[in-house]
Amino acid sequence: MSYFRTYILDLFAGRNLYIGLGICALLMVLAFFLPILESVAFACFLLFVILFLTDYLALFFTKQLVSVVRRVPLRLSNGEENPIHWTLKNRYPFRTSVTMIDEWPEQFQFRKPVGRFSMRPGENKKVAQQVIPVERGSYQFGSIRLLVSTRLNFLMRRFTVDADQTIPCYPSFRRLTQYELHGNATLLNRSGAIRVRRVGQSMEFEQIKEYVRGDDVRTINWKATARRGNLMVNQFIEERAQQVYCIIDKGRLMKMPFEEMTLLDYAINSALVISSVSLHKMDKTGLITFSDRIETLLAADNRPSQMSKVMDALYKEETDFPECDFERLYTTVRSNIRNRSLLILFTNFETVSGMKRHLNALRMLARYHLLLVVFFENTELKAMVKKPAHDVEQVYIKTIAQKYIFEKRAIVHELEKYGILTILSRPSDLTFKTLNKYLELKVKQAL
Repeated sequence: MSYFRTYILDLFAGRNLYIGLGICALLMVLAFFLPILESVAFACFLLFVILFLTDYLALFFTKQLVSVVRRVPLRLSNGEENPIHWTLKNRYPFRTSVTMIDEWPEQFQFRKPVGRFSMRPGENKKVAQQVIPVERGSYQFGSIRLLVSTRLNFLMRRFTVDADQTIPCYPSFRRLTQYELHGNATLLNRSGAIRVRRVGQSMEFEQIKEYVRGDDVRTINWKATARRGNLMVNQFIEERAQQVYCIIDKGRLMKMPFEEMTLLDYAINSALVISSVSLHKMDKTGLITFSDRIETLLAADNRPSQMSKVMDALYKEETDFPECDFERLYTTVRSNIRNRSLLILFTNFETVSGMKRHLNALRMLARYHLLLVVFFENTELKAMVKKPAHDVEQVYIKTIAQKYIFEKRAIVHELEKYGILTILSRPSDLTFKTLNKYLELKVKQAL
């Protein structure tokens, strides 16, 4: 069976095989009407058989073969370009043409060959391709198949390389470096290179020092001044170790798509960035995901391993379709989060009435914690409103679209009326707006 598979099943016809057969068949037909061409037709057929056997022997009875190795990152980053590399080596003693077909994960829906290459004897060729996954989870890479032919191109030999790999696709971790600049001052503090202070902007006491021009007179320590005989002031540094929880709604409204990714994916990517920056800011970060029940509850912490725990927790989160239970979320928060914390709730509301069903739970959360509700604009509605209306039906459509856009703004107004912070954002701008709001709250010492 192995012999049959190697020398028969891996044999495929090349383009020139059909051309040669066509020429021989044409000459045979012409020789039927013109006997003078009979010898020419026989000579061409004999030449065709010789070339066929030569090509077969060169491909199948040569010890040197063609090899390929695939290199994939240990984990893929969702929604970003990830490099895939292949290294091919031609061990045949002659020039070959190689067509490489890789078995891509089903999530990519790729059907075309990776490429076709002409390779000299002993040549190594490196091939790279960027892929953009739009779903989190496991990506299964299969075998690699090479179709090798000689310059004659009568036949092709198939090589199958077992290269099965299962690669996890994590939330967008490659973008984290873009946002780490926001926490550089804190990082330098930790390394001991530079000590950056924000004097008078926090309630965490650091030391007593002599007064210099420009210090806030409200921070004068009169007892220390009396003992030393010089004006002494209290110095404060930025408050640290505050608790920041990212709470992600996994209900059916988070299944809505935007540029091939769901709103849940955008929320997860944003939560990952907030968690990373808050850890660099010396805050404690935690995570809660919920739908009709609490799915994930990761207690706030600022240990080095916390970021890995957050990524592992968000790795396979999928949207559920039941109605979200905000009352259960409130009871979970009250029983597990004792200290006042910043709660960043990623959710989505389409109507004021839909929001009001959960308003009591949101108001109770805002009573004990600093609550920031983040939800999404419907960009398709905005695009619909901007299109000109040419008939009555389009006027009705634009009117309904404007109504739903107004509903979003009314939701913001209703939440802010009860002291709940809100962000209404396009999915593509979600990370920037949420991160800026977090940094703004840090500067204002709102927590």
